[in-house]
Amino acid sequence: MTVAPRALIVTRPTEYGELLGRHGSRQQAAFFLKQRGLDDSGGGLDELDRRHAAQAQAVQAVSAAIPVDWRRASLTRADLDRFVFGPEDVIIAVGQDGLVANVAKYLDGQRVVGVNPDPTRNPGVLVRNAASSVAGVLKAVATNSATLERRAMVQIDIDDGQQLVALNEIFVGDGGHQSARWQIAASDQTEHQSSSGLLVGTGTGATGWCASVHRERSATEELPPPLSTDLAWFVREAWPSPWTGTSLTAGRLSAADQLVVRCESDHLVAFGDGIEDDHLNLAWGQTATIHLATKTLVLVV
Repeated sequence: MTVAPRALIVTRPTEYGELLGRHGSRQQAAFFLKQRGLDDSGGGLDELDRRHAAQAQAVQAVSAAIPVDWRRASLTRADLDRFVFGPEDVIIAVGQDGLVANVAKYLDGQRVVGVNPDPTRNPGVLVRNAASSVAGVLKAVATNSATLERRAMVQIDIDDGQQLVALNEIFVGDGGHQSARWQIAASDQTEHQSSSGLLVGTGTGATGWCASVHRERSATEELPPPLSTDLAWFVREAWPSPWTGTSLTAGRLSAADQLVVRCESDHLVAFGDGIEDDHLNLAWGQTATIHLATKTLVLVV
């Protein structure tokens, strides 16, 4: 018997919801903002309420668009690391582009529909669908006629078996973003370095953190396009000394390439897509290998 698809609506708390959770009431939250010069004409509670309502309306429209014979469930971003995804699941991420990245590393081929509840604020790189179009999108998914876009992911493997996958980028460095030491190997070159961190990003990540580093350096080499399987890497603020160099600070990795980092500090962390709480640890002497992941994000566009 064929199992009916399960629609999983994924959201994250809105700014309004977080404020109310922190301050207990709308009045207290409004007082908090007013004391900081954020009245309703300058990003105060009414504006946050508008964004909250836009997300709630989008979630309601998405829920109504799910076929009646489909199973369904709702998740928040905090639930992702303890939820068991099934192969028949269709993930509907309602929120900012980063929410798609947050869920991507927990998936293995499941289709993702990104819904943008507030196009006036969200770029919509990954959340390209309006809530009003979801019924048609899910119909196309059910009939296997949906247009799919496969986005490359980046993976880090540590020599003790730890592993992490990310959609945008992986960061390696000191947990407090202070200077840390390692030996880096790219192609046939190696160098001891002291730096505030290493970024390895995908074509999707080329619109985010890596784009900021690339722009700041006025780099001439182009970043990977969105659907590329190449990775771009950057060493931040490399410090020259008698032992550490600054010659290996940026490059590209093809699908067959890898970047190898050996820890020469007491402790390094590695995390993906800006989620620092979900990190791996490296001790002195451990080696990490960063490369193109075998799995991809399957985005319904």
